[in-house]
Amino acid sequence: MRTAAPTGKPVVVKVGSSNLANPEGGINEAGLKSIVRQVEALWEQGHPTALVSSGAVAAGLSTMGLTQRPTDLPGLQVAAAVGQSKLVERYASEFAQHDRLVGQVLITRDVVIGREQYLHAREALERMLGLGIVPIVNENDTVVVDELKFGDNDRLAAIVSHLVDAALLVILSDTPGLYDNDPRLDADAQLITAVRHTDEILDALYRSRKAGVMGSGGVATKIAAARMAAWSGIPTVIADASHPDAAVDAVAGVEVGTWIAPHEERLSARKLWIAFGLPSWGHVTIDAGAIAALRDRGGSLLAVGVTAVNGMFSVGDAVEVIDSDGNLVAKGLVRVGSSMLAQVAGRHTSEVGGEVIHRDDLVVLV
Repeated sequence: MRTAAPTGKPVVVKVGSSNLANPEGGINEAGLKSIVRQVEALWEQGHPTALVSSGAVAAGLSTMGLTQRPTDLPGLQVAAAVGQSKLVERYASEFAQHDRLVGQVLITRDVVIGREQYLHAREALERMLGLGIVPIVNENDTVVVDELKFGDNDRLAAIVSHLVDAALLVILSDTPGLYDNDPRLDADAQLITAVRHTDEILDALYRSRKAGVMGSGGVATKIAAARMAAWSGIPTVIADASHPDAAVDAVAGVEVGTWIAPHEERLSARKLWIAFGLPSWGHVTIDAGAIAALRDRGGSLLAVGVTAVNGMFSVGDAVEVIDSDGNLVAKGLVRVGSSMLAQVAGRHTSEVGGEVIHRDDLVVLV
């Protein structure tokens, strides 16, 4: 199942705050130098590599003389603004020792919502990689608002992987990979060396894990990112950043960390965000006929196939579509609010006035 990334194809490496920030504040110089060394090694081996790097807020805290991460949005934005320049400065200095240029790329969610922004972002990243420049990618935390926020750099890394058509996404974490249970609580917890993105163990882990202290991510965000990449046809390796050659080994196909196998089909960037980036405001249950229409015929979801409505949602919200056993079938943006949908469920489209979820706003996940 595990394979080496083909030479010449881009690779995306993501490193989190826990690996770049010192507990007492500031940048972990040893961690940063290790990442630079590995990324440079990948370039030398013929793998153009983009680096999605957290750590801006942590870098800003020490520069500003703060000891705790701000809890308010303006405080986080200021820390990110100060820290981002510090972080990129350190990357530029370290890569310069290898005669390698870096370029700062700050992204918000509109790159996957608007076609024009998507193309501009893709072209810029491809041009940088073609010129031998390392893109240092982060979310634009200083100006981002909730409506344009990825929320964590794991999902951002999956989007970047999609943009550059990467051969592999490597997520470097503070654990050796994914475990079947929390190793801090269960001495018998086993490392998952390889898994399909649809396996139920990932669903259980996704529901049970919390975010980390320094960063905004956690096991759940890494699973969501791996599934986003999988639906782009891109495998993911989640590995321990403290392993001195974790990224290099992952790209070489060495058994390190957890390998998440990709899906055969590729979703558009917008549908990736609908499926995995947006929170669900409820779910609708559909019958067997509706499932067949979505899965086999690529149809829109109609009210006639809806058997139950749960949650409070408005027009344009993301909702999950499930079968009678509670299994996830699809996810999409509704064109009918929950109150109205509950009234028209099971009725013909002519009585409703249109689709519940148009196929252009629907992602079928079965």
